Order: sequence, then structure tokens, then C-alpha cells
Amino acid sequence: MTFGRPLFLLLLLLIPVVAAARRVLRLRGGILYSHVPLADGLPRGRARWFWVSTALEVLAPVLLVVALAHPQKGESERRVISEGLDIMLAIDISGSMRAEDFRPGNRLDAAKSVAHEFIEARIDDRIGLVVFAADSYTQCPLTTDHPVLLELLGDVTFGEVKDGTAIGMALANSLARLKDVPAPSKLVILLTDGRNNAGLVDPLTAASMAKTMGVRVYTIGVGSEGEAPFPVDDPFLGRTHRMIPADIDDETLAAIADSTGGLTFRATDPAALATIFRKIDEMEERPVETIEHVSRRDVGAWALWPALAFLGLEGILRTTWLRRIP
Repeated sequence: MTFGRPLFLLLLLLIPVVAAARRVLRLRGGILYSHVPLADGLPRGRARWFWVSTALEVLAPVLLVVALAHPQKGESERRVISEGLDIMLAIDISGSMRAEDFRPGNRLDAAKSVAHEFIEARIDDRIGLVVFAADSYTQCPLTTDHPVLLELLGDVTFGEVKDGTAIGMALANSLARLKDVPAPSKLVILLTDGRNNAGLVDPLTAASMAKTMGVRVYTIGVGSEGEAPFPVDDPFLGRTHRMIPADIDDETLAAIADSTGGLTFRATDPAALATIFRKIDEMEERPVETIEHVSRRDVGAWALWPALAFLGLEGILRTTWLRRIP
């Protein structure tokens, strides 16, 4: 309970003074007897109820003062606003991502699966998708329309870009999508199974750009240790497999992450890749702003109407049943 005009409560200090002054005036207006026993014969049955009139006389102004002070009842409402992050996913679609060491599918299938789960979990974030091989292009710009993003993610496949691995171009393209976009936090998750061998932008140059923009970059190298089975379609023998060696530039991926305040990871199987994305999800907590709105309702009528009722009752009693003589 609060008061809109609390200074009016100071009037409560005057009520005892006024009540005492009125009592003195009444005593002066009474009948004086030279000898108290002379009044013994007068009827005094109602005199014992005079305190009721006095109580009403004091209580009514107290309630009036409270009403004048505008008592208010507050009703608070907490509203939580979660402002999401801006995240660009950069996924390698070069030919080596066909390697089938991430069964039941290949490396790209595993990457799309964990990215799908990651997107579904980040409901407040704007997320975009860049894919790259020898060149890089934007599959989906930053958006909160995650169903559309997931549909475009599902359409990602091989052969849309000339084969190669342009890590620097992929990072630069992701940064271009994050530039001039207000957000509490921006990050790039770059996933590849190779080393930079194409494109016009050096990976470390792109990392320097990310650092300047305040964008964290998480790098993920995917591929089993040693060799991995790679599918080969032969017109006569059908599909066969040959073993290809892992060729992930761990040093460059680590340098990119370290220079931007991110982390680098290595996934050798689908479970490890899923764990990495969950770890990134946990580290990148959503900033939450809490707004508390308090609406106040004037409840002075609760004091005003009883005060008026007490004043009326006190006046009726004083002029009838509790009337004083003279």
C-alpha cells in the first residue's frame, strides 16, 4: 500500500488535539452542581455509551485524512524481453564432405542434422547460413523465420559451387551479413573438413576483420583421425569406396578462433559434433532484460465511504439517543 499524497497524513497529528479541545468545550457547557450527590437521581443509563459517539467522532476524520492521502494499491507485472543473438553458420560443401566416416550418412549430412537441432533451440536468435567450397555464397540471410531457414538448410547439397575450400571467403561473407546489424552479440560458427586452398581472402585476414567487428568465431574441424571412406561411383563396378586421408588445417582454425575470442573444436564422429554444438549453445546464453511494470489503483473510496457513514451515524446518535443535556 502506498499513498499518492502522503503529506496529508500529517493531518492525523491534529485529530487528537481537536478531539481534546472539543471535549473541553463540552465540559464547559455542562450543568454545574454544587454537590455531586445532587445528580445521583438523574438517569445515566445512556451515559455509558457516550464513548461510541466519541469513537465515531475520532475515527471518521482519521478515515477522511487517509482518503485525502490517496491510498493506492500496486499491481506489479514482470515482463521478460529476450533479445537474441545474430549467428551465421558457415558450412563446408566441398567434395571431401562426402566422406562417410560420420555414418549413417556423410559429413555434410551430420553437419546439417546438428545445425538443424541448434537452430530449433535458438528460438530468439537471428540466424543465417553461408555455404562454401571453392567460393562462398549466402544460402539464407539473417532471419528469425526459422522454418524457412531449416527448409533452405535441408536443400544444401554438393555440386552447387566449384570444388575447393575457401575458408577465408566463407568467413568474409559471413561477416558481411553481420556488418551494420545491431545485436548484443554476434558470432560465426564455421565448419570445415579441409584447409584453405581457394578464394581471394586469406583466413587470418578475415579473422582480423572479425576481431575488429567484435564477432566471435567458433571453428569446427570435422573428420575422423587418419583415413576415411570416400564413395566413388564407377559406371561398371557401381559404388565403391576408397580411403582418403584427413586434411584439416587445425592450426589455422585454432588461430581464427583464438584471435576472435572464440573456441576451436574437432569432431571425429556425429556424437562429438552434436556435443560441440550443444556446448556452443550453452556458452552463448541469451541476454535477457526484465522490465517490471507497476500499475497503481486508487483505493481511497474504501476509506472515504466509511468515513462519511461514521460522520452521519455520529450526528444521528448525538442528536437522538446519545443527546447530551443541555
